[in-house]
Amino acid sequence: MMLPYKISTLLYCFNHLDEVLLLERAQEPNLGLWSPPGGKLQTETGESPFACACREAEEELEQCIHPSDLHLTGLVSEHGYQGQAHWLMFLFELKPRLAAPPPPIREGRFAFFSREELARLNVPATDREMIWPLFWRHRGGFFAAHCRTDPDGTNHWSIEESCPATPRARA
Repeated sequence: MMLPYKISTLLYCFNHLDEVLLLERAQEPNLGLWSPPGGKLQTETGESPFACACREAEEELEQCIHPSDLHLTGLVSEHGYQGQAHWLMFLFELKPRLAAPPPPIREGRFAFFSREELARLNVPATDREMIWPLFWRHRGGFFAAHCRTDPDGTNHWSIEESCPATPRARA
């Protein structure tokens, strides 16, 4: 399928209650859905995924962070997402905890949610069916997954690497 390839970062941020910060998107992709903040790599400048995550944290969260503040938890490739693009997404957990949600931005509004509340939110289908379960299982570890989307919207997942966190790594 000849579609553009897009590369992005997602930031999984938590507060002291271990609630996750999500953005209710006011723009495509995923208009009206809740997802982690993040954005597209500036490929024309050769920006790295870590540099992109740091830039997005400053732009969207008003947080000045460094690559050492990030843990790369996952790598997800999506083939033919919504029939519009192929995606390569780097999923980072932000190590420092946030005290409060950032103010609303052009892309949408932020709120913290518990893991239980997340199950009832309107999130992208690929997030619900595979990305969130993989993130929780690998938090502090690493995973790589690939999703191939059929024209009818059916997703086919393969796990390409799975290194769940050890109890010591989660501490």
